[in-house]
Amino acid sequence: MRISDMGSVFAQMNEGVLLLDGEGNVIYEAGDVAASLSNLLSVSSGADSIIIDGKTYELKVQEVVVGNRQVTIILVNEDDRGTKLAALEQIVDSINQGIMASDSEGRIFIYNEAQEKLENMKRDDVIGKYLWEVYRIDPKTSEHRGVYRTREPIIGQYRAHAYIDGEPQYTTYSTYPLVKNDKSLGAFSICMNDTKLKKLLHETVELKRKLFQPPKAKNETDNGTSFSFEDIKGESSELNKLIQEAQNFAVYNTDVLIVGETGTGKELFAQSIHNFSPRANSPFIAVNCAAIPETLLESTLFGTTKGAYTGAVDQAGLFEYAQKGTLFLDEINSMPMSLQVKLIRVLEERKVRRVGSNIVTPVNCQIITASNEDPQVLIKKEKLRLDLYYRIAKTCLLIPPLRSRQKDLTFYFRYFISKCNEKFNKHIRGISNELEELFLQYDWPGNVRELEHVMENIVLRTDPSDQYLDLKHVPDYLKAMMENEEEKRKSIGQQEDTVKSVQKLSEDNIKNELEKTNWNITQAARNFGLSRQNLQYYIKKFNLKKEEDVVEK
Repeated sequence: MRISDMGSVFAQMNEGVLLLDGEGNVIYEAGDVAASLSNLLSVSSGADSIIIDGKTYELKVQEVVVGNRQVTIILVNEDDRGTKLAALEQIVDSINQGIMASDSEGRIFIYNEAQEKLENMKRDDVIGKYLWEVYRIDPKTSEHRGVYRTREPIIGQYRAHAYIDGEPQYTTYSTYPLVKNDKSLGAFSICMNDTKLKKLLHETVELKRKLFQPPKAKNETDNGTSFSFEDIKGESSELNKLIQEAQNFAVYNTDVLIVGETGTGKELFAQSIHNFSPRANSPFIAVNCAAIPETLLESTLFGTTKGAYTGAVDQAGLFEYAQKGTLFLDEINSMPMSLQVKLIRVLEERKVRRVGSNIVTPVNCQIITASNEDPQVLIKKEKLRLDLYYRIAKTCLLIPPLRSRQKDLTFYFRYFISKCNEKFNKHIRGISNELEELFLQYDWPGNVRELEHVMENIVLRTDPSDQYLDLKHVPDYLKAMMENEEEKRKSIGQQEDTVKSVQKLSEDNIKNELEKTNWNITQAARNFGLSRQNLQYYIKKFNLKKEEDVVEK
């Protein structure tokens, strides 16, 4: 191809074309822009743009060999990066997926309309702020900062980042690094709200399961479980929302932390999540971290290698034994701190190393953990490592205590009576008003488990002719314990009322009451619900004195 022919081809696709020979002489030019030879010939070889007559142009410089001649090709086009940026901003705002980006310092600089709807926040309140200011997170554990540093994307995560009208908004998202010329610029996330889709999916899955799954005999197990969501009984809205949230976690097959007091049914939920998940046909392995001595817990979880210590044999740990199923670590707060460090590595790398071995084995199981104490309290008491909490609490299920679910409490009265009638061949129809009042006033620290045991205890004490449970059926020790709890509650309530009344005391109120009682401090204190000493404290605080004493001075 002749050089002139090559130049004319480039001229059809670019605003300006300039061809130079090996000595820098012009051998072809085309376009008005190319006429400014002094500008183009003086441009440095590394430049990618140039300003001509006040406009910015993009430069592309390429050296080629045509025949035996070396030719430098300079292509000139008006820089349209501003136009592209404006177009990109409109595109980002028009798509249905949420997009959020942060820069190298952790400041948010992109936050589109879809992300506003996903997280129920306004763009003006987010743009320019640090990630940890907006999301109340620790900068050290921020996923965006981690991706920025490592340049490794995080794909397909699932979490509820926001709540709208008390409803968790579950989001599937992926976070990617922003890199240009091998330099990290920041990170961005692409998010999708799955809440509505999951509701439809759960309804479909549940309907299909009920229609086509053959009924199993009670407590029949083939994967190490005994319970499913059908076994979780109750009528309260709190419990129904909790079940739906747990089903969300099961469908998306994510690790879960379950927090709840003793007897709230943490393992019941763990087994139900397993049986609702794609792992239902694989083993469910449960271990109570508080029931196994510290010296044995490590080998129980990770396995051992022959010769690791006296008597050690080649044996797989529970992580390996769970295979593609679920490993349930109950009372994770009882795990020694030294072992928590090793658990962190397993959760991070999804690999396990047996005690005494250098060989690592992939971990394919889902991990569900449970704690009967508030994790934040445990962290402050240094019983739970903060970095472990962040890894096990990717999704967190909080089971409220029975005392806060009044509707469930009355439901369980009927449910356990029916269950005990069938178990003990009784014919109890209900409970008396007096017994129900006692039960409703009791705190039930053992929650559902305690209530079930109490109901069995009482039903067993009834006569064949009894149709209603009454106070007479309650053992004396149990009645005394419940009544003592009620007295404590009343005492605490009275103290709170006293504190509230004290807070309302003012100098004028005290002065008026003292004048009404002719400065009878004992009577005035009684009227206020205070002790004599407390009232004297306020008299001194406000420097109150009887009028005749002031006159005498």
